[in-house]
Amino acid sequence: MNASSRAENLALARGDQRWLERLAALAGRSPKAMLKYVLRDGFDAVEEDLRETLAAERDIELNGSVRHAEVMRSTKRIIEAARGGKLKKAA
Repeated sequence: MNASSRAENLALARGDQRWLERLAALAGRSPKAMLKYVLRDGFDAVEEDLRETLAAERDIELNGSVRHAEVMRSTKRIIEAARGGKLKKAA
């Protein structure tokens, strides 16, 4: 029996089934698609990760984002200023 057929035969308590359906709705996925994450990480971890992801997406929509290269340039300037203008090269 493979993992897919085992998951199809899995029975959840009614409360867990509703929780899975709620998480799936938040994620825009089917309950079946969410089940593998719940089995791997647990309901609490999946819900926390999903809520943090949704909050980050809302923040990006409201405030925009900064490209990685710009963050690295700014960080290097801050470090250089803190060291008195002497940026050490990585080994």
